[in-house]
Amino acid sequence: MISHPVICAFRNSVRCWRHRAVLKVAVEASDISGWRWFSTPIRGGTSGMEEILARVVAPLPTYETRDKSPPPPESNSFEFIYYYRGLDKEDKLHFMTKLSQDFGVEHKSVSELAVKLLDTQQRDLATILQVEDRLRYSLTPRYKQLLSHISRVEGGVKFLVDLRADVLEIITSKASESSHIRDLNSTLKSLLSEWFSVGLLRLERITWQSPCEILQKISQYEAVHPVRNWTDLKRRVGPYRRCYAFTHAAMPGEPLVVLHVALTEDISDNIQSIVREFATLDSEEDVNKVNSAIFYSISSTQAGLQGVELGNYLIKRVVRELQSEFPHMAQFSSLSPIPGFTSWLQGLLSQYRKEGRGSDLLSEQEWKEVEQATDSAPGTPAADSLRKLISSGDWMRSERLSIVLEPVLMRFCAWYLYGEKRRGCALNPVANFHLQNGATMWRLNWCPNFKRTANCEKEIRTTQLSVWSAG
Repeated sequence: MISHPVICAFRNSVRCWRHRAVLKVAVEASDISGWRWFSTPIRGGTSGMEEILARVVAPLPTYETRDKSPPPPESNSFEFIYYYRGLDKEDKLHFMTKLSQDFGVEHKSVSELAVKLLDTQQRDLATILQVEDRLRYSLTPRYKQLLSHISRVEGGVKFLVDLRADVLEIITSKASESSHIRDLNSTLKSLLSEWFSVGLLRLERITWQSPCEILQKISQYEAVHPVRNWTDLKRRVGPYRRCYAFTHAAMPGEPLVVLHVALTEDISDNIQSIVREFATLDSEEDVNKVNSAIFYSISSTQAGLQGVELGNYLIKRVVRELQSEFPHMAQFSSLSPIPGFTSWLQGLLSQYRKEGRGSDLLSEQEWKEVEQATDSAPGTPAADSLRKLISSGDWMRSERLSIVLEPVLMRFCAWYLYGEKRRGCALNPVANFHLQNGATMWRLNWCPNFKRTANCEKEIRTTQLSVWSAG
């Protein structure tokens, strides 16, 4: 039997050969002038950028001719893509800065129309609406037309998704504080939100019979519980497991967001029973044993689609799919890590210690137990020992310390998820995602990253303390 990786390699080689053949025919059949830019030398540096942008970013049509102007040639879009991909990271920053700054909104025209709108407030409604429409059109950045035309060429949508990923990296790394860059990001997000609306997405169930390229990407994109090998991947798409992904016609073979589900009798209380259990690999599903669906991993694969709502819709679509397959199923739960809890708790301990209120965090009896378990003196030494234990994770290797700290840490964690807010929402990003999607906080699980009989220090440290379930 030929191994799966060998089959993948063979399929990839055939696909690459076919792609080269199609590309060769396409180039030969195209108008030579349309592909002239492949061989036209472009000067480097700022002058080269100005030259390319002046050529490919067409002027915004006037309001009167906006629906009558012919579209720019496709070669403009291809030239922009080709040029941008050839730039290094620093030049990409300069290029996008010039694009957003020199080819954005015509502010003078906007100001004039704003004044005109104020002057027409006493006129009839039709006149006011027309001026408002003109003002709305004048707020369109000049480069938006180019971005829209890029989306219509082959590979254009994927290019724009990657382009926004670069823009987001510039913003988050503070490589540029330009408000024009932020406006470019807003424009890209708005366009991508329209193109990736839920009605244009296709729900696909991933199985072991899916194309090997898809399976490989599912493995590579898994961000919560890394796939160890092909056997592990086969189990995650096999019996008592489901894997679903959203795809888009403009990005074939590219999963956008991936959801892994475990089908269980009851709501699971630890992740190892899901990600490291191989007993189900070759078994037949017993419908009577499927009462709950545990959403244990969801991964967004495209950085450029950040802020574009996909995960929420995927979960709701999958719930409907599972209800159709298992009409008796009534329990749907997440099993999620709690990133940020340890750093939050360390900050809380430091703050109370600095304010001289460390004794307020624990009861008198709890402090005595901490002092005894850590052989520390009362007061500041005990608080320092507790902070050090939480920071290092050493308490997880001691059954005595685990017993002492369990009620303390569970209480703090419950408050962290329930009480700590940012702008009215849960401070913890994972909890906030699920709560915003309609989940309720159902249970906190103690030490859910490992089985009591087989502790794994590395795995314990991954999510530190606990998991929360929402159903």
